[in-house]
Amino acid sequence: MFCDQCGNQLDINQSFCSRCGKEVKGPVVLAAPRPGRVAAHIRLLGILWLALSAFEAMTGVVAIILANSIFSPLGPARIPLFLHPLILGVGIFSVAKSAGGFLAGWGLLNHQPWARALAIAMGVISLFFHIPFGTALGIYTLWVLLPQHSEEEYENYQRASAA
Repeated sequence: MFCDQCGNQLDINQSFCSRCGKEVKGPVVLAAPRPGRVAAHIRLLGILWLALSAFEAMTGVVAIILANSIFSPLGPARIPLFLHPLILGVGIFSVAKSAGGFLAGWGLLNHQPWARALAIAMGVISLFFHIPFGTALGIYTLWVLLPQHSEEEYENYQRASAA
């Protein structure tokens, strides 16, 4: 028997949950415990990282192509010379960031032990780049994976999926 608020296991004669303090009224219903925050959100988080990284990779490739064609030093004479390295640098940064995002998404979907740390690092980077979607995904990533109990829950989730 489990608490319908927090999923804690209850005794038959227990009138209050020992974990959350909720009053147990009426008969105690047999139910499975609720999944934790990490287990409930990890699949969606991995998919969102893959999707955002695909858009980021396309943006980076387009920037590199533009830098080497339109903004090339061999291109039109009226284009300032600083634009080529600037746009090329932005394109390379976007491709590198998308590679990190792909790894984080793949790792989260496959319950890899290193994926949580990489996703947190990518979440912090995304707070400042690729506004507004990267910022939203960075906040969501940090909300799911950063709390202290999330590390323990992720490790338990990883062990349960490996078994």
